[in-house]
Amino acid sequence: MFTSPRSSAPRRALSAAATAAVLALTLAACGSGDPKDSSMPGMHHGSGSAAASSSASSSSSSSSGRFNGADVTFAQQMIPHHQQAVEMAELAEGRASDQDVKDLAAAIEKAQDPEISTMRGWLKSWGRPGSSTASGMPGMQHGAGGTDMAGMMSDEHMTALKAAQGTAFDKMFAQMMIDHHEGAITMAEDEQKSGRSADAKKLAGTVITNQTAEIAKMNRILGRL
Repeated sequence: MFTSPRSSAPRRALSAAATAAVLALTLAACGSGDPKDSSMPGMHHGSGSAAASSSASSSSSSSSGRFNGADVTFAQQMIPHHQQAVEMAELAEGRASDQDVKDLAAAIEKAQDPEISTMRGWLKSWGRPGSSTASGMPGMQHGAGGTDMAGMMSDEHMTALKAAQGTAFDKMFAQMMIDHHEGAITMAEDEQKSGRSADAKKLAGTVITNQTAEIAKMNRILGRL
């Protein structure tokens, strides 16, 4: 049956009106939706950076919780261990006569001071107590000279080092620091075997690498003094 243009025009007008109404309802629904809905294309600007920031914060918080008892022990014991190494290094100024000993002492101080701060930060974030002295740490009495940690110097050793000057100091410093470093390496190896914190295990690796190299330097120094 033939349909004239006059009779089809109202139908086209009705169809256009219906389409416009559907489009309006769709746009209204989009406008009232949650702007953070990740399923809607193009809806990640503005709120996206806030969401990313929240996610990063959550990830950081989660990361700080990944630790175990071995990590805590490593930090709590390595702090006073490092502190004694720094104390020994500081004695070189005004007492050492060998330039290599002076340079090594300065390098030890420069490296271990920041590591102490780093480990204190871990303990704080983990909600675990720190310790500023070896004598305050339980079970720290089986190292050199009857002290607690491997490689720790006794009060008698430290008194003797403070009293030494010149070549005598250089030799004593190198010998004592070798023992001290060997103890730190043992502690770091234990952390790498048993720890869980990626940051703590990474620092343990740094301790092993750096202090092994310093032991080699000190053995060369002793060989020519």
